[in-house]
Amino acid sequence: MAGRGGASAAAPLLEKTAAAAESGGGCCYVDGCPGCAVDRHKAANPGIPYGNFIYVWIVTLCTALPISSLFPFLYFMIRDLNVAKRTEDIGFYAGFVGASFMFGRCLTSTVWGIAADRVGRKPVVVFGISSVVVFNTLFGLSVNYWMAIATRFLLGALNGLLGPIKAYAIEVCRPEHEALALSLVSTAWGIGLIIGPALGGYLALPAENFPTVFSPDSIFGRFPYFLPCLCTSIFAAVVLISCIWMPETLHKHKVHENRSRNIEALEARLIDSNEKVEESGSLDSKKSLFRNWPLMSSIIVYCVFSFHDMAYTEVFSLWAESDKKYGGLSLSSEDVGQVLAVTGASLLVYQLFLYPSINKVLGPIKSSRVAAILCIPILFAYPYMTYLSEPGLSIVLNIASVIKNNLGVTIITGTFILQNNAVPQDQRGAANGLSMTGMSFFKALAPAGAGIVFSWAQKRQHAFFFPGDQMVFFLLNAVELVGLLLTFKPFLAVPDEGEAPKRVPFTPRKVYKQGHTPI
Repeated sequence: MAGRGGASAAAPLLEKTAAAAESGGGCCYVDGCPGCAVDRHKAANPGIPYGNFIYVWIVTLCTALPISSLFPFLYFMIRDLNVAKRTEDIGFYAGFVGASFMFGRCLTSTVWGIAADRVGRKPVVVFGISSVVVFNTLFGLSVNYWMAIATRFLLGALNGLLGPIKAYAIEVCRPEHEALALSLVSTAWGIGLIIGPALGGYLALPAENFPTVFSPDSIFGRFPYFLPCLCTSIFAAVVLISCIWMPETLHKHKVHENRSRNIEALEARLIDSNEKVEESGSLDSKKSLFRNWPLMSSIIVYCVFSFHDMAYTEVFSLWAESDKKYGGLSLSSEDVGQVLAVTGASLLVYQLFLYPSINKVLGPIKSSRVAAILCIPILFAYPYMTYLSEPGLSIVLNIASVIKNNLGVTIITGTFILQNNAVPQDQRGAANGLSMTGMSFFKALAPAGAGIVFSWAQKRQHAFFFPGDQMVFFLLNAVELVGLLLTFKPFLAVPDEGEAPKRVPFTPRKVYKQGHTPI
């Protein structure tokens, strides 16, 4: 029969092919290689690697918290540093402090990604967390404007965490758990962007807000913005210590993931149809990242939707807190914080329990398209919420915010999957670093652009075409529509002919060790 004959013929051919793929005559697993140790563990344990997923969660949270924790107190910090001559200039100077982190990350993300492919994921992650501990603490101790700018810039430039941790997330799990792994990155990121502002808002100015606990003469009285930064740095220090036990996933020998995948694919093809398979072919192919169109197209889609999400985040708070006569909701900062807290909790539930099933049924591209289509009517409905009164307003606003943010995370996670499946392991860190560079650039532009458009829109309350804030949400929808169109062919490409890149799951039926016969 073809099955038995194919199996017997497959073994020597696979052994020979594997030996040719390895530069020194080895095979799938190499003794002493940390990447092979992780692959061996995945082969023997088909379940979800909860322990490694915890590292993905806490490292992502560690890089997300410093980004947003300063925004609730940045206005007051710039005021106290006495750099602005007029009150109207505070926002101008605050914008540069907020953008300095993204600018620094934009300059170095690709470099950190390449470093993660050369020396490993773990060293880059450890160094990035160390930079959070040092420079986030120094930012809280800033005594002048330029110190604040410099520490935020260095924090972004030396914090190369997000790119490598996305690569790490899918390398510690089997293919069937990739969607869950990358959704953990998105969820931890979203939770961090909600917890961060809460820390900054509640813990800034402790001597004024909690005079019975913090004396004006204490370090927290002399540095009123140090406490929220210190809390984030302490959390980062705990994560740094825990990373001692974090396993490395990068292979330390001259073989990359595509080779072992092709070996497994050869086995399946020979067993099923007893085909002849040439030993040469795509086993040693390695594209330049810039000539890898599946990667570059997914990065462009990622940047467009990241620009949209950042602009939406900026607009949402401004719109919700602005006066109703300008088309806003006249909500307090506490009301907005409550909405964001509910949204953050929903992100956790959605990503852990719903998104993996959605991705399994639709795949990353179709799920992103559906999410983008559903976002458009929701954004169009926002300006009309001004006609609602309590308690209906709170209910509708919370529902809309939950749906919109979960749809946005669906799109971003889908692009994560496409990017990481478009390259072999030894290019995955550089690929994620490249995507981080582009994303950081667009996210540096989004808040400034959204603020300018929002200010302009509020001056045209009686215009004929989309008056007031309707224009803001119309432009957000225009960006969403551009992103949606970019998810279709011929622009968006995937490595395989199908909509989602297919990976052959590893099977431990034939395991080779360096210098040993098949077992």
